[in-house]
Amino acid sequence: MTYKAIFSGHFEFGTERSYQKMVDMFEHRSENYYRNAILLNGEEVFDEKSQSLHVPRHIAQAATSKEWNNTINILNFVADYAIAGSFSAWMVNDGQVVKHHFIEPNSDKAAVQAFLKGRELVQEEGREKEAMKALSRAIDKYERHAKAYERRGFVNQQLRNYQDAIYDYSKSIDINPNAAEPYLGRALVYIVKEDYAAAAADLVMAIKGSIPLQPMFWQSRRIKGECHLKLKQWDKAEFELKFVTKRQFTEDDPNYKWRKRALCNYGIALFEQQKYQDALKAFDGALSINTGLEVPQSELLLYRGMTLQQLGESGFQQVWEEAANYGSERAAELLQAI
Repeated sequence: MTYKAIFSGHFEFGTERSYQKMVDMFEHRSENYYRNAILLNGEEVFDEKSQSLHVPRHIAQAATSKEWNNTINILNFVADYAIAGSFSAWMVNDGQVVKHHFIEPNSDKAAVQAFLKGRELVQEEGREKEAMKALSRAIDKYERHAKAYERRGFVNQQLRNYQDAIYDYSKSIDINPNAAEPYLGRALVYIVKEDYAAAAADLVMAIKGSIPLQPMFWQSRRIKGECHLKLKQWDKAEFELKFVTKRQFTEDDPNYKWRKRALCNYGIALFEQQKYQDALKAFDGALSINTGLEVPQSELLLYRGMTLQQLGESGFQQVWEEAANYGSERAAELLQAI
C-alpha cells in the first residue's frame, strides 16, 4: 500500500563545518542504512548558501511505509545536530491524515534550550518578560534563529509593542521566507494598525507557506477575506470566505469556533455584489450556529433584513425590529424611513 507523503521544514546547523559534516552523514546514512529508500534527495534539500536543510514543500505521491519510516528516522537524526528549525511531515490516505510528525532540535546546545524554554514560557500567562529574555538569549546564541524571532514577535505583539513585533516577524521572514507563521503574525499586527492591504499581502504568503491539513491555512484564508471586506474588495472577500465556509471543521479544530463569523462575512460579501439569494443562505446558516465566537447579532439581522427586502420577500421589517432591539442604529433608521 502506498500513501501521499508531505514534508515541509528547515534545519540550520550554525557553522560551515557542522553543515558539511551533516551533508556527508546524510549521504552516508541514505546509502548505507536505508539503501536510498528515503523520500528526500540530499542534493536537492541541502542549501550551501544558508548552510541549511531546506524543504519548502515536498510531496511524494506514492510513498511506501518503509520509505516514510526511513525518512522520518533520518530527519530525527538530522534534528539532533541542528541548532534551529523544525520539520513537519504528513502521511495522507484518501485525504485523511494517517500519521503526522513534528520534528525539531532538542539537543543540549544553548540556543536550542533557550528557544525551547522561551517557547514554553510564551504559553504561560504573565510570563512574557521571561519568555522574551529566553528567546533573546536564543537569538544571541544563534542570530539566524528564525523561530526564536517569530516567537519573540508574538510576545511583542501580545505586549502591544507593535513596531518591535513587526521587526521580529520581518527578521524571521528574512531568514526563512517559506515559513507561514511570521507572515500570519505580521499580518495580525498590520490589522491592528489598520493596514489591511499589507495584511492581505502577508496572508497570501501565509497561505502559500501552509497546507490545507493545517488550521493555520484556513485561519489565514478567513482573515484575508476579512481584510478584503475592510478594503471593500467584495469579490476577493467572497473568493476566500467561500472556501472557508465550505470546509467541514471538526470541533477540536481552532477554526470551528469561527464558522458563524465566516458565514456572516461571506453573506456580506455576497450582498454587496447583489447576490442576494446566496447571501440569504449564508446569513441563515450563520443564525443556525449557536456555539463558538459570536458575531454582533444586530449586524447579522440587519443584513438579513436588507437581503429579504432586496429579494422582495416579506418579514424584513420584523427582522429589522429584532436588529434594532439588539442595538442596531441602522436598522432603527431603516424602520423610521418606511
